[in-house]
Amino acid sequence: MNRTEIDIPLASVTLRGELVIPENAKGIVIFSHGSGSSRFSPRNRYVATLIQEHGMGTLLFDLLTEKEDEIYENRFDIDLLVERLIESTEWLLNYKQTKGMPIGYFGASTGAASALRAAAHFGKTIKAVVSRGGRPDLALDELPIVTAPTLLLVGQLDEAVIEMNKIAYDRLGTIKEIKIIDGATHLFEEPGKLFEVAKLAILWYERYLV
Repeated sequence: MNRTEIDIPLASVTLRGELVIPENAKGIVIFSHGSGSSRFSPRNRYVATLIQEHGMGTLLFDLLTEKEDEIYENRFDIDLLVERLIESTEWLLNYKQTKGMPIGYFGASTGAASALRAAAHFGKTIKAVVSRGGRPDLALDELPIVTAPTLLLVGQLDEAVIEMNKIAYDRLGTIKEIKIIDGATHLFEEPGKLFEVAKLAILWYERYLV
């Protein structure tokens, strides 16, 4: 397992990330975390570890610098976060260790909106998207042009977000599925629920990413 702390040089800033590439990696999943979270998110790191164990690489990175994150409004500036995700994806597409690898997105909370809008931007370059407790409704205008097969995962007890995901599901014009995780709340903190999320995500990536 090749684990590297990396700097991602963008046009205006440099972002910090962690790139993990298993031997003979079949593809790579870029994580787009929710507002106020970071590359150190324990939930995303848990999911990433299980993805790595199934032969796929992962990139967890901060969409904002530390100074930018101190400004609360930046955390909810979806346009900015989409721009950062697009630039970081372009960097990964040309990075020596990942060049030519199929790429997927894993978006959590508001990060799902960023992932879907970036997927719309890249078209068939992005092979699969998984949303965990996501807000795909924040990307409604772009959803009809997303081509990446998209899996929406929502907790059964997260009723408001279920409705938002159903609205987004109807707008998606690609291969799509919505799964309601029994007994789970928004953060999937209940025993075994995050493992269930990871298992469904891995199956989706194995079907469409690799």
